[in-house]
Amino acid sequence: MNPHGAAAAAKAADAVREKLGADPRPVAAIILGSGLGDLADRIQNATRVRYADIPGFHATNVAGHRGELIRGSLGGREVLALAGRFHMYEGYSARAAGFPVRVVHALGARVLFASNAAGGVNRAFDPGDLMVIEDHLNLMFQNPLIGPIEPGDTRFPDMSEPYSRRLIKALHDSAAANGISLRQGVYGGLLGPAYETPAEVRMLERLGADAIGMSTVPETIVAAAIGMEVAGVSLITNAAAGISSTALNHADVVAVGAAAAVRFSGLVGEFVSRI
Repeated sequence: MNPHGAAAAAKAADAVREKLGADPRPVAAIILGSGLGDLADRIQNATRVRYADIPGFHATNVAGHRGELIRGSLGGREVLALAGRFHMYEGYSARAAGFPVRVVHALGARVLFASNAAGGVNRAFDPGDLMVIEDHLNLMFQNPLIGPIEPGDTRFPDMSEPYSRRLIKALHDSAAANGISLRQGVYGGLLGPAYETPAEVRMLERLGADAIGMSTVPETIVAAAIGMEVAGVSLITNAAAGISSTALNHADVVAVGAAAAVRFSGLVGEFVSRI
């Protein structure tokens, strides 16, 4: 059995149900990126399952990633939240990075909301901006679907609309209802863990990236293969190297996330109530 395939996801989902004591009925699954984990505390009637207790999951070792699957209510509707990721730069495969998406799908989620912290390449962006992801560049040069096809997967998933237009509109409508300003752009997914050089940022700017980070792309590709609808939001935590002369560090990423917590939580809660 593929340790990060469909059968393993079904086994993991059974383990989660046993811990929750009931079968969840989520309207969406939410992935919380670096510094955005405070939303987990705003989920009502929350039941938490540690990643360590879910088969196929791994410990999270990055600041701002709690390592919990949470079931509860947000925006008056039931959700699942993944508070933390295991990243490819930690040594995990692309299949492992996308595995939690298979598990939340097996638990009933048909909408995936992926959030991340990202560096701003678009020179009009400022730290603290929230960017709706309209498309991505897979610059990790790895794909979580490589290998034998999994039961239920599409072998060659259509990526012409990786981030749902319907959900993009719902995000903009949700932001307007809460007086939140949104950017929109293309997310470049890179392997990391080193931040990019100024020369690399100039290249990425020419390729069409508006923001860059080290996650989300494997999750979106898996979601496309198994038929989930995806929305994505990047928190712009800093201007990328060469655009700003300020040195980059992860502590600043987490701090900007904390400062954006109220706006981000308001956006996600309203979004969930609308879909």
